[in-house]
Amino acid sequence: MAIQIIMDANGDSRHEFERCDLESVSQAERRFLELTGEGFTAATRKGPGEVDLVRAFDPTAEETLFFPRLVGG
Repeated sequence: MAIQIIMDANGDSRHEFERCDLESVSQAERRFLELTGEGFTAATRKGPGEVDLVRAFDPTAEETLFFPRLVGG
């Protein structure tokens, strides 16, 4: 089971999906495209303290974290 974690002003929401279920993967990919299209940055955890920024949906990633862009001023 893989998970997408979405950080926002209210905390986080978690969406699990089964990698062997095509519909579940399709929903996860749509969520990825929607969030990155809205300006969220996506990163996958590779190991303890290791993350990679990702620009494309990877259904094999165990955990993908989405966080909003920071706006300075």
